Amino acid sequence: MLKLYGFDVSNYHNMLKLAMALKGIDYEQVTTYPNQSPEYLSICPTGKVPALQTSQGVLIETNVIMEFLDELSDTQPLYPTDSYEKARVKELVKMVELYIELPARRCHTEAFWGVPVHENTKKEVKRALYNGMQSLARAASFKPYLAGDTLSAADIFFLYSVDLASSVAKKLFDIDLLAEAPGAKELMVKLNALPEVQKIAEERKAATPAFHAYLEKAFAQK
Repeated sequence: MLKLYGFDVSNYHNMLKLAMALKGIDYEQVTTYPNQSPEYLSICPTGKVPALQTSQGVLIETNVIMEFLDELSDTQPLYPTDSYEKARVKELVKMVELYIELPARRCHTEAFWGVPVHENTKKEVKRALYNGMQSLARAASFKPYLAGDTLSAADIFFLYSVDLASSVAKKLFDIDLLAEAPGAKELMVKLNALPEVQKIAEERKAATPAFHAYLEKAFAQK
């Protein structure tokens, strides 16, 4: 039995939950927040989440784990078999992560928890989000999915990264980030309508109070 370490409010954790739900892969969830305890570091060398315990060892990094999961089951392939098309999906995954998710994350503390970030940081993030979304608009097809007519790993990254980035853009800059990529709004609606996504959203909502308690304790210790 696979063990997935993480927590239900984490967007990266939920990417893997959706991948396994779509592919019908059974696993045990071990609710874990990022930590540097000796016990968890013996499992995950960075202390971050998610981490996947397999029969052969532990894997970290969401995109790596997702590729591993895709090879476990032929159900609902998340990457094409054609080498070029597979590379294209990986390219889109990387674009979403590097140019949208990670810049937005620099402002999560202010957007979601009211902890201010420097104005220069916000200016950099605003510019990066514009550039990242416009770049994605040029690279993706949105017909109706990022890589074409089939749902792929890129769409899972899009769903759980761009939703948070859009919230940051709206709350801090009053901009509609999805409007920068024609077809993005329609794709977000389509993905959120999936029953697997709706179930994960319910679990995320239920886990939010415990996550807030964890954050309050973490902030109090700083």
